[in-house]
Amino acid sequence: MPDDINEEHRKKMVRINEVKDRQLASKTEKKGLIIVHTGAGKGKSTAAFGMAFRALGQGMKVAIVQFIKGAIQTGEATFVDQIAATGMPIEMHTMGEGFTWKTQDRERDIATAMRGWQKAVELMRDPSIDLVVLDELNIATKYDYIPAATVVEELLAKREMLHVVLTGRNASPEIIEIADLVSEMKVIKHPYARGIQPQRGVEF
Repeated sequence: MPDDINEEHRKKMVRINEVKDRQLASKTEKKGLIIVHTGAGKGKSTAAFGMAFRALGQGMKVAIVQFIKGAIQTGEATFVDQIAATGMPIEMHTMGEGFTWKTQDRERDIATAMRGWQKAVELMRDPSIDLVVLDELNIATKYDYIPAATVVEELLAKREMLHVVLTGRNASPEIIEIADLVSEMKVIKHPYARGIQPQRGVEF
């Protein structure tokens, strides 16, 4: 009986492999992707940093701009500093001042966000960079600190093989429309809702 099950499994996997090979052979286009991680669930920035480290492993040069974040030193910022110091081709610019409800100053938030956007544009136009992560940019466009139309215009004009990852909840419909890949993180359970504080190494 186990031999029959194993043989049936093998035949099934052969069929699936043939289908997958045909699908892969039909995908001939190469391009730099516009990738959006959005939704209310945890993991948007985490996924983007995972992509950044994957790109480094492929010998690509990576740049990261953090919007909104910046009031506290995060583990990812510390780690990027450490690996950049070894000569790895990655740079990170933390341009925010923390949660917008903490600053309570819209003009200041707009000015801060625009400084971050200017740095983002500089990096996206740098021909040596292969992947740019714009962390929490979706928050800045949601509050109209940076017009979504401005972001769309720059993304549509980017170099052909540049990959750009945008994170943050409430991604603008205009950005979702032009994106190649959009993933939505959904909350099922979160410890914060049960009175558990943000944890070092998990939240920051």
